[in-house]
Amino acid sequence: MNRDNSSRLFSVARKVMPGGVNSPVRAFNAVGGDPLFIKSASGSRITDVDGNEFIDYVGSWGPLIFGHAHPQIVSAITRQAQLGTSYGASTELEIQLAEKIVRAVPSVEVVRMVNSGTEAVMSALRLARGITGRDKIVKFAGCYHGHSDSLLVRAGSGLASLGIPECPGVVSSLAEKTVNLPFNNIERVRELFAKEGKKIAALIVEPIAGNMGVVPPTPGFLESLREVTREADALLIFDEVITGFRVALGGAQKLFGVNPDITCMGKIIGGGLPVGAYGGSREVMDHISPIGPVYQAGTLSGNPLAMAAGNEMLDLLSRNGIYETLERKSKKLCEGLRQHAEALGVQAQFTRVGSMFSMFFTDQKIVDFETVKSCDTDFFKRYFNGLLEEGIYIAPSQFEAGFVSAVHSDEEINLTLEANRKALAVARG
Repeated sequence: MNRDNSSRLFSVARKVMPGGVNSPVRAFNAVGGDPLFIKSASGSRITDVDGNEFIDYVGSWGPLIFGHAHPQIVSAITRQAQLGTSYGASTELEIQLAEKIVRAVPSVEVVRMVNSGTEAVMSALRLARGITGRDKIVKFAGCYHGHSDSLLVRAGSGLASLGIPECPGVVSSLAEKTVNLPFNNIERVRELFAKEGKKIAALIVEPIAGNMGVVPPTPGFLESLREVTREADALLIFDEVITGFRVALGGAQKLFGVNPDITCMGKIIGGGLPVGAYGGSREVMDHISPIGPVYQAGTLSGNPLAMAAGNEMLDLLSRNGIYETLERKSKKLCEGLRQHAEALGVQAQFTRVGSMFSMFFTDQKIVDFETVKSCDTDFFKRYFNGLLEEGIYIAPSQFEAGFVSAVHSDEEINLTLEANRKALAVARG
């Protein structure tokens, strides 16, 4: 496969951007070689600058449930662009999208739009500290909540991919206010809250971990988090930047029946455009300015392009049968992946919740960051490059989730499974 143009562009990019990229995992450090430079995308496929076409299971890291360049979403963006791209003022589009989020997400009565998932989480933590008057935050090892200082302690996503245990530049006084615990270990949570519960402002969690690969919550884990935080008068924050509207119309909280105090959302609610949001009950959200004393602002918050795309996205997701379609396609793909691994004697663990999935190359049951780290990353590197040669694009890291879209055809899934069989055989040697 010729990738000369991508390599040429990467050499130029390294002169003007750190590592040649604007987000670390794109650099292919974990899998070797030069990263792809994408020219175009449509449906379930992306095309690079060398003309190579790939079936895509990254989907812009999750939000493209209806694939790339969906005609209705593109039309909504185009119509709005002709009316103006940014006003720095209120629009009816913001109200319409907020109403759709409030109708869908069980715990949300009021929502504030921001520009990214990182900004949503950062704002939610400030809100929790402002409400409680406490400083400490509890998170789980391997869960990634954006790159704000308080949350880059034992985080997943790019830090896991690049093997960075701690991030220089993080203010120590903030890091000291963040407590890390093992995901899915409720006993450790209870022990901490028994000792320090009255100092804890909030516990933040990905209800389905998606930044160390897909790690589902064990039965009762989320319910216990709700119980423990409520007893301590601490806030429970669900980071649904990945799971919100991906696993169900109302997110993971709808799927599992556990309501947090604050919910953080991301790119899906903007149809894949840069957007974020955080919301909760009216009582909680009334602490935000201009009503309350907790300040948060943004010139591009509620950007009309993102609001137009998001309204179209949520309308599409509200149609009957979308999540059943995603479940059917994802089940077919993942059952095929499992069968090939077993037939070839490859040690692998499989996780899936709806259209989020992972294949971990380890013999350990996946329950937390420690078991995830037992994976054979060298095997994954060979496997990734084998898939790439066969025209299949997955995240260039063992520690990231895969995503199935509603527009992946049965034929494309079959092609993927055949490519998977070949890539596993090559990686095994």
